[in-house]
Amino acid sequence: MTRPDFWDRREQAQSIIEQVRSARNVLDPFRRVQAMVDDLVVLLEFAEAEGEASDSVREGGELWERLGPALDKLELSSFLSGRMDGSNAIFAVSAGAGGTESCDWCNMLFRMYTHWMDRRGFTYEIIDMQAGDEAGLRGATLLVSGEFAYGYLKAEKGVHRLVRISPFDANKRRHTSFAAVDVVPEIDDNIQIEINEGDLRVDTYRSSGAGGQHVNRTDSAIRLTHLATGIVVACQAERSQHKNRATAMRVLRARLYEHEEQKRRQAHAAEFGAKTDNSWGNQIRSYVLQPYQMVKDLRTDVETSNVNAVLDGDLDAFIEAYLRQKKD
Repeated sequence: MTRPDFWDRREQAQSIIEQVRSARNVLDPFRRVQAMVDDLVVLLEFAEAEGEASDSVREGGELWERLGPALDKLELSSFLSGRMDGSNAIFAVSAGAGGTESCDWCNMLFRMYTHWMDRRGFTYEIIDMQAGDEAGLRGATLLVSGEFAYGYLKAEKGVHRLVRISPFDANKRRHTSFAAVDVVPEIDDNIQIEINEGDLRVDTYRSSGAGGQHVNRTDSAIRLTHLATGIVVACQAERSQHKNRATAMRVLRARLYEHEEQKRRQAHAAEFGAKTDNSWGNQIRSYVLQPYQMVKDLRTDVETSNVNAVLDGDLDAFIEAYLRQKKD
C-alpha cells in the first residue's frame, strides 16, 4: 500500500484495502487479548513472589475476570472476517402472507430489531416506512451504522414466522403470519457500481405517515425501479426530493452490488438464510406464542421459551449460533 503506483490499478487497490481491513478486524482484537495474557503472566509472577495478600493477586483476579469475555468476543470477531462484514447495513423488513396480521407482525419485528440495535450501540436512520392499511407496517428500510453491523445482521436474513391468537380476530382463533428480513452491506464510494440513467424509472409521490410542514404536502418521496433487474427502492425520510433521491441511489447501489455477488455464488440456493418466498415452509425462525411459548431457529436449532425477551431485542444467542455454524 505504500508503493507510489498503488492506486494506478484502482480495483486491485480497493481489493487490497478490503483484505487489510478484514485482517485488522481479527488481528486487532487478538493483539488486545494477547496483551491481557502477557499482563496476567507478569502479575502471576509478582503474586508468587509477594504472597496471596499482595495487590498483584487482586489485580490478577480482576484481569482474569475480564479475560474470559474478551476471549469470547475475540472468537466471535474471527467469524466476522468476511469481505463486507465490517460495513454498515441496509436492513429491510416487509410483511408477507397474512394481511393485517402480517403487517402487525412486521411492526413487531421492526420494534424487536431496533431494540437490539440500541443494545448493540448501533445507530439507525429510517430510509423508508410504509404503514399497513389497518395496522402495523407493510415495510420499513433502515440504514444501520456500527462496527460489524452487516456481519451481525446478515444472520437475520430470511423469513420469520409468528403463531399466536390473533388480536384482530373476534373469534380468538390462532393465526400464522410471515414477514421477511433482507440485509445488504452499504457500499462505499470506492466500489464502482455503474448505473445507467436509462435503466431507471423514477416515480415521485407524497410521503406517508406523520410529517411536518413539507413532508406530507409535497411530492418529496422517491421510488427508483432498476428496469434491468427489477430492483425497487424507495426513500421518503427527508423533506427534500433531492436528498431522498441521493439516499435511494445509495440503497440501489448496495442492492445491485449484492445482486451481482449472489449471481457469483454457485451454491446460492443452499445458502443459509437465503431470501425465499415470504410464506409457509421457507421460514428461518418460528415465534410461537400460542398454544405454548417458544422461539426456535430452524437453521441452528437454538431455542428459548423466553419469548418476551426475544421480542424485546435479545437476539445474540441466535446470531452467534448462526455465525459459528457458518464458520464451521
